[in-house]
Amino acid sequence: MDEPQHGIRALYTVSTVTVYQAYSPEIGVPAVRGGRFPAAWKRDRMTWIKPSFLWMMYRCGWGTKEGQETVLGIEISRVGFEWALRHACLSSYVRGLHSDRSTWQRELKRAPARVQWDPERDLHLQPLPYRSLQLGLSGDAVRRYADEWTVGIRDVTPLAREIRALVSSGDLDSAARLLPGEEPYPAEGELMAHLRS
Repeated sequence: MDEPQHGIRALYTVSTVTVYQAYSPEIGVPAVRGGRFPAAWKRDRMTWIKPSFLWMMYRCGWGTKEGQETVLGIEISRVGFEWALRHACLSSYVRGLHSDRSTWQRELKRAPARVQWDPERDLHLQPLPYRSLQLGLSGDAVRRYADEWTVGIRDVTPLAREIRALVSSGDLDSAARLLPGEEPYPAEGELMAHLRS
């Protein structure tokens, strides 16, 4: 089956969707323990969430990059996730989608969320020919994410290490079987029309 050029692939249930972030142990460990982001987590800056496990692995180097050693799987409400999509603006200007560059810049400044489409990754973390969603949250969206949307936080660092070890040993079939079961997320129509680049 052909993958859409821009699609959301995610592990989701009827009411939740899992996104990934990576932090230092000082943030990640208390977040897992308490099921909430700790006081040290900065609410005043943009935070990027990624529904794609392998894109997160690319970004954090399987949890080996400094400050990204603890990889979190954060289960958030689909209601919140879709609110962010509805209120998001593309992070780049697209001729034809935006009426003009200055209108897009005003929208970007006002929007509590922004969308970036980045190449999806394979098990070797090499780019694939289609793109996956990164969702940046700021302002009101960060508060809602931390206080209202988050249902649970789990440490997926051991899973990342196990998959990485299997990839390193050449056992790609076993590695693939351990990947989270991401499926195309049902986000079409008005939910996505303003976010296709």
